[in-house]
Amino acid sequence: MREWTRDERYRVLQSADEVRDLFERIRKSPYRQTYHIQPVTGLSSDPNGFACYNGVWHLFYQWCPWGAVHGLKYWYHVSSPDLISWKNEGVGLAPDCIYDNKGTHSGSAIAEGDDLYFFYTGNHRDENWVRTPYTCAAVLGKDGKPVKLEKPLFGPRDDYSEHQRDPKVVWNEEKKKYYIFIGAQTLDKRGTVLIYESEELLKGWKFSGQLNVPGFEQFGGMWECPCIQRISGKDVLIFSPQYTRLPGRGESTNHNVYLVGQMDYDTLTFTPDSDYRYLDYGFDFYAAQLAANVNDPDKAIIVSWIGLPDNHYPTEEEDWEGSMILPRELRLRDGKLIQTPISGIETLREAEISPEGTLPDACEVQAVCPGGDFDLNLFTKEDGTGGFTIHYNEAEKKMTVNRKGMNKRFNTNVFEELDVPLENGLKSLRIFIDRSSVELFINDGEETFTSHIYPEENEHHYTVSTGTEMHIWPLKASVKDDFVI
Repeated sequence: MREWTRDERYRVLQSADEVRDLFERIRKSPYRQTYHIQPVTGLSSDPNGFACYNGVWHLFYQWCPWGAVHGLKYWYHVSSPDLISWKNEGVGLAPDCIYDNKGTHSGSAIAEGDDLYFFYTGNHRDENWVRTPYTCAAVLGKDGKPVKLEKPLFGPRDDYSEHQRDPKVVWNEEKKKYYIFIGAQTLDKRGTVLIYESEELLKGWKFSGQLNVPGFEQFGGMWECPCIQRISGKDVLIFSPQYTRLPGRGESTNHNVYLVGQMDYDTLTFTPDSDYRYLDYGFDFYAAQLAANVNDPDKAIIVSWIGLPDNHYPTEEEDWEGSMILPRELRLRDGKLIQTPISGIETLREAEISPEGTLPDACEVQAVCPGGDFDLNLFTKEDGTGGFTIHYNEAEKKMTVNRKGMNKRFNTNVFEELDVPLENGLKSLRIFIDRSSVELFINDGEETFTSHIYPEENEHHYTVSTGTEMHIWPLKASVKDDFVI
């Protein structure tokens, strides 16, 4: 694995020509996605600034242009009319002022009136590399590029650690106020959320206090990417706890969870109805963000990074890494989030093919399970060995997903096998396969499982339990992999 110097990682991009050759090289990779958002070059990580504005969906992602390395971060902009077909729009926010001199870090967006507003963390470092995180804002200009405010909305609080980032802005109709939720860490290294309020988006922000979540005072060492949204009369709080190990998650210290309950803005208390749940059970799912301006009281739309901090993936050798999940629709049922692929994704289907034991590079697979124990092994060799194995144990009501059988193994020190508890047993699987990712929707979205996967030429077969009803559709490309900086 290449070792990057600080100067290399934090080099400022001066011209598109500096990465043109890199783009031409990586676009030939067999692992470039066909219907998932991916970096134009280098690394993509957290999704940012996700909102609908004037009938167009806007999404940005954390981008380091030089390679698969976390360094100087930009916001890279993609757009879509339908959350299915995406095109590259170029750099949205660049680290070009004193307040974000070492990165435009994660944040959110909201459309109000005729404008689209962005809120992000300006990562400032001084000559001694001491970090100061600022909460900054920008407004989409007439040319389609965000225009930054000259000064931050506010700076960090010194009664918390330097980890104060990822502003999520929401409007509360009852209070007639905007609130910003900031992922944070206490001085004794406990994860939390800081809350600010204002009656206006671009001024008047004041500190309200720390979010109180009874029962979760000692949960994780940092809460990244907090999101909150009301769905069907309940508040849903999503966040990514770091620096902690959770049951059944191997050696990983980065997770994505959610709570369902009630948010009281008077007392800044979120009261959960039950314990936390995993937002996705897979190996590679992090930093989920909810879209603004969905305008449906019973639905939210979510996107996340297919990847984890501190993990490493095979395409790093090609100087690129990262993808976004398919956008998903979220609904509440019996106190749980149900996740389904974005409406209309079926339009990418080509003619259904006969289930003959081979898999296209990009496809949708549907399996109706016959009952009892079940096995589906994807990406096997021609003789049925190896692969990405999915085993369901009916007696234990548990699915086990294992990628140890693949030729390209990675993150073996973190996890290669994970369990998914299924309270209602296993009835069906809907699977979206792209060239370097797999997304499982279990029982019409009762649970999901997301993974990077890097099959080689001899790993495009599968085996399945007898009696399973199978359907396979190749999927058309929907992402324009164009060089736009």
